[in-house]
Amino acid sequence: MTPAFFRTILSAIALALPATAQEPRLVPPIDCDLTRSCYIQQYMDRDPGPGATDFTCAGLTYDGHKGTDFALPTLADMASGVDVRAAAPGIVAGVRDGMDDLGYTPERRAELAGRECGNGVLIQHEGGWQTQYCHLKQGSVAVSQNQTVETGTVLGQIGQSGNAAFPHVHLSVRDPDGASVDPFDPDGTLSCDTPGDSTLWADPPAYRPGGLLNLGFSDAVPDYQRVKAGEAAADSLPVDAPALVVFAYFFGPRAGDILQLEITGPAGQVIADEITLSKTQAKAFRAIGKRRSSAPWPAGRYTGTAVLLRDGAPVDRMTAEISLR
Repeated sequence: MTPAFFRTILSAIALALPATAQEPRLVPPIDCDLTRSCYIQQYMDRDPGPGATDFTCAGLTYDGHKGTDFALPTLADMASGVDVRAAAPGIVAGVRDGMDDLGYTPERRAELAGRECGNGVLIQHEGGWQTQYCHLKQGSVAVSQNQTVETGTVLGQIGQSGNAAFPHVHLSVRDPDGASVDPFDPDGTLSCDTPGDSTLWADPPAYRPGGLLNLGFSDAVPDYQRVKAGEAAADSLPVDAPALVVFAYFFGPRAGDILQLEITGPAGQVIADEITLSKTQAKAFRAIGKRRSSAPWPAGRYTGTAVLLRDGAPVDRMTAEISLR
């Protein structure tokens, strides 16, 4: 999908660029660490039918998804400001700004129709290739139409504008014919034996099949909205807290995955549990805890540990600490 305003000067720009079909070499469009502070939530759907599969023949996508979603764990991370950068050099072919970051809800479907990309930037590259960057933060777009950009030029910041359920930038890549291309495996042939045997990336980001986004403590099982906002974790707790809870927030879980959660404190293990996840989801959170007895908790440092397992092997591990005093 290319909004009409993104098409206004493509013909003129195509004439100004060399007539070559050379593929671009891309860098990740987000200024963060893709192994921890940000991640890829969804890849391009490579299943031509009603199902959904990513380029590794796994399910980190959804039916009809035409791009790659580079995401931030929480709304607090979005508020701190994370830059979106040009994945390759080119000329800005269209921009839009001014849409709010309230994101998608079913009630907003009609309001967002035709503007699903939200605040965005379209770049025309050599040979007619295009990259499009969607869901930027309101007021953050930093380039203008017809501007020449280099690889790494700041385009704006991660937001949740348009048809977005979480803070991310949706990167679409299109070839000179306007067809969507998967930058992780652009040859058009999906091979489960050799995923990613072709690439548009100068240095392909490592594939993460899922992982932990946040781990924190609270004195009760937190509300999921506060977890997603990045507001659920306590900095410290009193020794008379009514309960001690550790929660894990994670992406890409599959049915049958196991989440191990544990709390240890100055006196040793407080609680541990192993949770079998019953369904495949984009994101989820789970928590375990223990109510305080009549005596206060021992003062000192407490450690929370989460391990996400798939087929018996660890997918990710995270620890967090808190002081009780």
